[in-house]
Amino acid sequence: MRAVVQRVSRASVEVDGHTVGEIGAGLVVLVGVGANDADGVPAAFAEKIIHLRIFSDEDGKMNRSLKDTGGAMLAVSQFTLYGDARGGRRPSFVAAAPAEKGKAMYGEFVRAVESLGVHVETGIFQAHMNVELVNDGPVTILLDSDKLF
Repeated sequence: MRAVVQRVSRASVEVDGHTVGEIGAGLVVLVGVGANDADGVPAAFAEKIIHLRIFSDEDGKMNRSLKDTGGAMLAVSQFTLYGDARGGRRPSFVAAAPAEKGKAMYGEFVRAVESLGVHVETGIFQAHMNVELVNDGPVTILLDSDKLF
């Protein structure tokens, strides 16, 4: 799995002109599922993300997690995180999971976040979405379950 994690003061996702997910302070997580992702990866990823210490403590140091702050998460599926443009100008998406697997693992990720006590809003899998956010910091972290970066 891959994720772009952004600390936000607010965020929303819209499909066909309707808001389908919206949060205040918390994290926007763009989630991509890889073709070779194994069972257990979504739960481990959820655990890692909600415990990332990227929120400020009383001394202004990034020392608190989403779980510590009580913030929410907006999780949006994004297979394009597996786009590979090293060979040319048109990205290849062969490393992305097929839609059925992607949807299942994205759903597992969302359920894992919820089971850890974090309120999570979502977009709609495979829909064209407009995501609006106010990045707080800005703070943006890139994660890869295979630890490629």
